Amino acid sequence: MSPATKELLKKVRMIVPPMLEKFHKGMLGRVAVIGGSENYTGAPYFSAMASARLGADLSHVICTPPAANVIKTYSPNLMVHPLMRENPYHSTPSNLATPVIAMLVHLHSLVIGPGLGRDDLMQDTVAEVISAARERNIPLVLDADALWLVQRRPELVKGYKECVLTPNVVEFDRLAQAVGVDTEGDTGREGCKALANALGGVMVVRKGGVDWISDGTDARTITSEGEGGRKRSGGQGDTLTGSIGTLLAWRNMYLDKSWDTEGNMGREETLMLAAFGGSAITRECSRLAFMERGRSLQASDLTDKVPVAFETLIGEKEESKL
Repeated sequence: MSPATKELLKKVRMIVPPMLEKFHKGMLGRVAVIGGSENYTGAPYFSAMASARLGADLSHVICTPPAANVIKTYSPNLMVHPLMRENPYHSTPSNLATPVIAMLVHLHSLVIGPGLGRDDLMQDTVAEVISAARERNIPLVLDADALWLVQRRPELVKGYKECVLTPNVVEFDRLAQAVGVDTEGDTGREGCKALANALGGVMVVRKGGVDWISDGTDARTITSEGEGGRKRSGGQGDTLTGSIGTLLAWRNMYLDKSWDTEGNMGREETLMLAAFGGSAITRECSRLAFMERGRSLQASDLTDKVPVAFETLIGEKEESKL
């Protein structure tokens, strides 16, 4: 582990709240994942479970009714809300978004995209939710088909500095092309910075052999270079989104000084640290799962490694121990 990585992990640890007797249910993280459709039920589950396994108190999934029926059988630990709809359904995106928007007041962060799909009604409903979350300054993590939406409507997130995008190689190239960023021949730092700048300073996690993380500034352009596994099975990015979602919830507590916090880090730096922490934890989960499973590794194997990766990289605070 490089000295730079060690220093960043020390700072990530600063935004992790201790488990204190004075905290009540929900204070250590209320995170929701919007995704899950007729064809995709695994992705939102993996994201929400990563959020829960990392330590969020309450982990929600907001999805379609068919997906809800399936996801509820995966785990009784998740709260599943069948509020989304796919075509053909006779309602407007605005009407469908209303009960989801009503939930925002109860959330610390929102993950959008895992298992969302590209159905027009789903996409348009999510667009309404993103706009409402932005008005309320709710931190967002966008992945998968939420990035397809951003590709077509970049104004939804442009300039919103409480937003983290987590594109893979293909998604990154599509986003760059959509906003006029030339990344031909670039696979690292400069392309990541350029895309973040083109989107007005959102935080971009450019996934790859190493993960580049940037909001477009030199001060907040870093790498997450921990060794990961060598199996590229689908769904590993869902562990990333859920982990970032929980760290963003804890970031809120840090910024609100809900405990005797260390340092005096601001919103921009702590957003970067949440993205970096999620990346580092996911890469360690991948490494641990690969060491155990090899080429048979599946996304579900990462879920059980989340608490192990947290303990290895960050470690529990003394105040949390009995």
